[in-house]
Amino acid sequence: MLTTSETPIIATIIFVAFGILAWGFYRAKPYGKLGILAWLQSVVLMAPWLLLFGLFATGIYINIIGVLFSLVVSAGLYIYIGRQLRQLGQEELLKQKATARLAAEAAQQTDTPPTSEAMALELMAIPEADLTAIKGIFGIDTFFATETIPYQEGVIFKGNLRGEPEAIHNRLTSSLQERLGEQYRLFLVENQDGKAVVIILPSRNDPQPMTVFQKIFAVFLLVATAGTCLEAAGLLLNFDFFVTPSRYLETLPIGGGVLAILIAHELGHWFMAQRYNVRLSLPFFLPAVQIGSFGAITRFESLLPNRKALFDISFAGPAVGGVVSLGMLITGLLLSHSGSFFQLPKEFFQGSILVGTLARIVLGSALQSSVVDIHPLVIVGWVGLVITALNLMPAGQLDGGRIVQAIYGRKIANRAAIATLILLGLAGLGSSLPLYWLIVIVFLQRTPERPSLNEITEPDDARAALGLLALFLMIVTLLPLTPALAGRLGIGG
Repeated sequence: MLTTSETPIIATIIFVAFGILAWGFYRAKPYGKLGILAWLQSVVLMAPWLLLFGLFATGIYINIIGVLFSLVVSAGLYIYIGRQLRQLGQEELLKQKATARLAAEAAQQTDTPPTSEAMALELMAIPEADLTAIKGIFGIDTFFATETIPYQEGVIFKGNLRGEPEAIHNRLTSSLQERLGEQYRLFLVENQDGKAVVIILPSRNDPQPMTVFQKIFAVFLLVATAGTCLEAAGLLLNFDFFVTPSRYLETLPIGGGVLAILIAHELGHWFMAQRYNVRLSLPFFLPAVQIGSFGAITRFESLLPNRKALFDISFAGPAVGGVVSLGMLITGLLLSHSGSFFQLPKEFFQGSILVGTLARIVLGSALQSSVVDIHPLVIVGWVGLVITALNLMPAGQLDGGRIVQAIYGRKIANRAAIATLILLGLAGLGSSLPLYWLIVIVFLQRTPERPSLNEITEPDDARAALGLLALFLMIVTLLPLTPALAGRLGIGG
């Protein structure tokens, strides 16, 4: 409990904080919605600390998991409000430019008021000659443009699509390159009404390659991940590798196996990206002592041609990593026998529906013993499956998030990401691993992947089925068996 001398200090901090927020609201209100949103950003940043101090003042203490969860929620709200603020600010900027243009025309006392099309042309960031050339690519047999709208450094064309999206996109892109070379990129996307629109943006907005510092950092993370893989192996062998690095030879089979799965995963991405002529950054591995690594973050360094490419590249990594992991797991189960290197409690096999079911099929009645002898490959395969499953979560720019975006579009992907973050937050109240992964997603991979050049054409049914299979395997890998189901399967008892 807080002492009587500490309580007034905490109360004063809270009072001053609320005073600052109230003053901020008073100053922000005259600026309308923009000001209120900016004020809300300061509120969500201060809210976790106000809650923490407020609970302390009443003698209630929360653990570190509760503190981290409140900070993650605060950061998520801050990012969301910031996005709304930028969008509204862009709209306000366009309104100001239009208003200034009207004022200038009024000052000149012209007899003919400017048309909306003329006003839009004044706001264009694209040179008039280039804009004229761009308009020349459209036609009644491809895309019949009816409205031109300024957008960031480019332009949006509303109109009517006259054919199959992929064929029309290819024709328009070829025509644009014939006129203006590689100066601009043509995106075919759907607006909020579900109608096709064409967006033209300068190619200088393309994804940028890695800097030298980023490459050095990626190499550093690879070395750190190799270390945490060996450390995780050492912990399984009941010693601390970081304390006794001279025993590295003992950790190599398990730690090297986990690292091999990580590399296989990234090679799957890389080979598929080569097929589509898409550049990938070096992977930024995420070291983790618990299981060796959480996987890696890989950026696209070039624009994707369509959602099919997004699916194939995103799916290839977990497909290769998952097959290698599953192969190691099954091989390890087949090699397991009485006297095998590892002895695990039967509860281990209740931690995953997939692992428990496969173990029951291969090991049979051996799982009813209190301790089960297994081959080390079982551990390596299990860890690889967990890493693969974590990366298949349908959130942001994780492989699972990209797969959902490719199949169902950005709107569904955003909803799936929110649901995933909520579930991770709830699971994090009882375990540290989901909470750590929640923080990784929120701060590093929260946003969906940028739109493909052809965002309208959806992947075929076969790819949709593969995506659903991947999500199903993710669920059965991470979900544990209930005691009743484990008993019916003969796991334990």
